[in-house]
Amino acid sequence: MKKLLSITLAAVLALSMAACGGSSDADSSAADDSAAETETADDSTAAVDGTVSVFYYTYSDTYISSVRTALDAAFDAAGIAYQDYDSNASQTTQTEQVSTAIAQGTSVLVVNLVDSGSDDAAQNIIDLASAQNIPVIFFNRSVSEEVITSYDGNGVFVGTDYELAGHMQGQLIGEYLVENYDTVDLNGDGTISYVMFKGQEGNAEAIARTQFGVEDANAVLTEAGYPELSFYDESNSNQYLVDQGGLWSSAAANDYMQTILSQYSEANGNMVELVIANNDEMAIGAITALQNAGYNAEGGEGTVIPVFGVDATDAAKAAIAAGTMTGTIKQDAEGMAEAIEVISANYMSGAETFDGIDEANVVGTWRVNIPYGTYTADSE
Repeated sequence: MKKLLSITLAAVLALSMAACGGSSDADSSAADDSAAETETADDSTAAVDGTVSVFYYTYSDTYISSVRTALDAAFDAAGIAYQDYDSNASQTTQTEQVSTAIAQGTSVLVVNLVDSGSDDAAQNIIDLASAQNIPVIFFNRSVSEEVITSYDGNGVFVGTDYELAGHMQGQLIGEYLVENYDTVDLNGDGTISYVMFKGQEGNAEAIARTQFGVEDANAVLTEAGYPELSFYDESNSNQYLVDQGGLWSSAAANDYMQTILSQYSEANGNMVELVIANNDEMAIGAITALQNAGYNAEGGEGTVIPVFGVDATDAAKAAIAAGTMTGTIKQDAEGMAEAIEVISANYMSGAETFDGIDEANVVGTWRVNIPYGTYTADSE
């Protein structure tokens, strides 16, 4: 019996270590390295009873990393104990991590969902949490109202009005093109050729940004008497290139852009004249490829292909300041982190869910929208 108990405890410990690190590698040293990366507030200094467990879809996402930094700081300042988990873009890993945190007695679950393409993953997490009456705060990656409200006031989504990012990006692009049309139209054919980099199939934010980033730009262009944008590859019926890994990564956009530049060029009269990306990481990846081909030099020297993203990460702000990127839509990482910390504290103290949250940002009883903003060189 003692031998069986020892084996069981060892298995539970191994699962907990792997879950905390977000690694599926069974090698013990890899598990130790991953576990060491997990950050936990010092329980001895906690001013609020309980622990918040925070699950990030991946640590490698630059914007999500900025939210993590801001949220860790907010929890530290509030004296709230917390534990961060890297789900490493695996929904299976994330769900296992959630189960482990619940078994360890966590007070609040804060979830940056991996699989946002359907309600199944979110509902599964709600079901696990509700069995122990543990509140759940989903953030950043959209979860439907039906799933959130199914948890009788113990579920909240903190994010953005995700369609607005696409609308704002499209408006920004359209206005820029109207002011700089002849300069952008490199081959002088009267039409702007573009590429769209989509972060992920099935993701509501990616779908909206891909759709409205182009539609709204076209609306501004046609109102000013210009033709609509033209996707560079007539054979692509989707009229976008997607990160097949679903990571919205700079690497994916860089690979795509390098391939494009090997076939489409100023010399051939078919150069891509505009880059639209669902996020700043993909925008930065495209810029790197452009720079390798002799475009988008720092200081705006030579030919600059306008590149637009979403998030206003530090890297994007630096690129805009350097003249290698044109504009982005700010997604407020600090504002999102602050809202999550406030709601977590409310759940743990028994206060009303939205106490301390700007009423203008609260939607019904289930959601907080963090406002977007436009960021260009004029924003400095």
